[in-house]
Amino acid sequence: MDKAMDKPAIGTLEVPGATLHYEVRGSGPLLLLIPGGAGDAGMYAGMAAALTAAGYAVASFDPRALSRSSLHGPLGDQRVAEWSEDARMLIDHLSPDEPVSVMGCSSGAIVALDLLARHPERVRRLVAHEPPLLGLLEDAAPHKTLFADVREVFRAEGAGAAMARFAEGVGEQRSEEGTEGPSDDRDATDLPPEIQEMAPRMHANLPVFLEHMLVPFSSTVPDLAALRSAAAKLVPAAGRLSRDQVPLYGPVARLAELLDRPLEEFPGGHLGAVERPGEFAERLRGVLG
Repeated sequence: MDKAMDKPAIGTLEVPGATLHYEVRGSGPLLLLIPGGAGDAGMYAGMAAALTAAGYAVASFDPRALSRSSLHGPLGDQRVAEWSEDARMLIDHLSPDEPVSVMGCSSGAIVALDLLARHPERVRRLVAHEPPLLGLLEDAAPHKTLFADVREVFRAEGAGAAMARFAEGVGEQRSEEGTEGPSDDRDATDLPPEIQEMAPRMHANLPVFLEHMLVPFSSTVPDLAALRSAAAKLVPAAGRLSRDQVPLYGPVARLAELLDRPLEEFPGGHLGAVERPGEFAERLRGVLG
């Protein structure tokens, strides 16, 4: 493949209160990938070639307040509804006449679900991979306490200590032993340049995520009535290695039950899209139809 063809088309979009940086690769029906956590448009670069080869125009963006998407005013707690409107406006900009496929991971899946609830007419199929909607858990209290504690550790000791507390509280993902299919894990130096370039941006985004996203997003109450009405378009998804990580796997498993939808498992764990992009992209193509 010509390397020039691998380069995304880059643009900006003015939305209320922010300027969004977005990137598009390929041509065809639009597939919008919504980043999670402190990630940005570079998060899904490892999957881009496989998805564009499958005939999609693959778009992603830096969410407001992260990386190259700047706020027009002061930084405060971020709102899921505002982020989902940003995604809707980007869809309207890039695919004004046709509904699109959408995938979001982690906090990006929370945004994706809100988009589906508010604007089902703009969505053809939507994959929500491990949205940590803690209120869906039968016993949410200890997990809400964990997330609040992570924020307090960040305030007192910084991002490194906070992420260590988060990893300790969530627990380890399952071993690869016994999982089917070839591994797509790779050394950091083998990651696509866009992901390597994202690493310092992601590190710089951690204070925004830990202070202004982690607790507000995970405390969001999804509109189950609206999602039930659009459930035929929804693919609840989780990493097969996340099964023991209750705040990551549990909410979407419960959502699948509430909406009477099958839970689709994907390769890897919470970060499968980054750590196993080839297998993840193939699975995504399958569930999108």
